[in-house]
Amino acid sequence: MPNEKKPQNNRLKKWAKYSGMAIEMMTIIAVGTFAGYKTDERRGADFPLWTLILSLVSVFSALYLTIRNVMRDSHDED
Repeated sequence: MPNEKKPQNNRLKKWAKYSGMAIEMMTIIAVGTFAGYKTDERRGADFPLWTLILSLVSVFSALYLTIRNVMRDSHDED
């Protein structure tokens, strides 16, 4: 009976881990974009340069962190 619960528990742990990564990605991107928006708002810029820059930096940062975590996790499973 304990053997039947182990695969279910493992699937649940993986689901929780990857859901956490998705929330982390969304948070990083949202904070970066919001910071750029507020910076442009304070500067009174016609073109949203800081929104563009910080949103792209946050997207690449989130992708980097996610790829690094996935690579580390797949390396640990081997």
